[in-house]
Amino acid sequence: MSLKENMEALKEELSSEEKFFESAVRTERFVKRYQKPLMAVVAASLLAVGGAIGYQTYTNTKLESSNTAFNLLLANPADTQAEQTLKNDNPELYDLWKLSRGIAQNDITILEGLKHSEAFGVADIASYEVAAIKGDIQSLEKYTKKQGALYKDLALLEVAVAAIEKGDVTSAHQKIALIGEDSPLYQVAAALSHYGVKE
Repeated sequence: MSLKENMEALKEELSSEEKFFESAVRTERFVKRYQKPLMAVVAASLLAVGGAIGYQTYTNTKLESSNTAFNLLLANPADTQAEQTLKNDNPELYDLWKLSRGIAQNDITILEGLKHSEAFGVADIASYEVAAIKGDIQSLEKYTKKQGALYKDLALLEVAVAAIEKGDVTSAHQKIALIGEDSPLYQVAAALSHYGVKE
């Protein structure tokens, strides 16, 4: 290898070392300049991860507690301690349990108290049950017009039967006609229309 080539190789080596040191100095300056914000970001990330783990643990504990309370209530509905635990730890499951109690006991007071429940379907079913227990045809009629009513077809049948009892055959036919073929109550509606509603 010639002297010129050695000099070129040495220059390249020095140049790459110079670039490395320059990069290291830049990194050090960057770290010193942004040390506090970087530490804050790392700390915030650690807090977020820790918080998520803590929340998950808390949620799991509440879930186990509410399931235990629910099972105790199924065995003994008079267990007030289990009822309070369920109410505190899982309000939606508590509302479902209250709904089942209200329906089983035909208890309008319990059902009325659930008309604003946030648990899926509870308020809807409670509204229907209150109207059905009271025999409130106006409320049932109103319920049938409610968007997404779970018991719409059942309410339509009840309104139709009430119309038949009053001798209002036309109205009964109109209500029955609103029950679609895809409804589980379609066959019942068809039979009522055929045998129960006479012009």
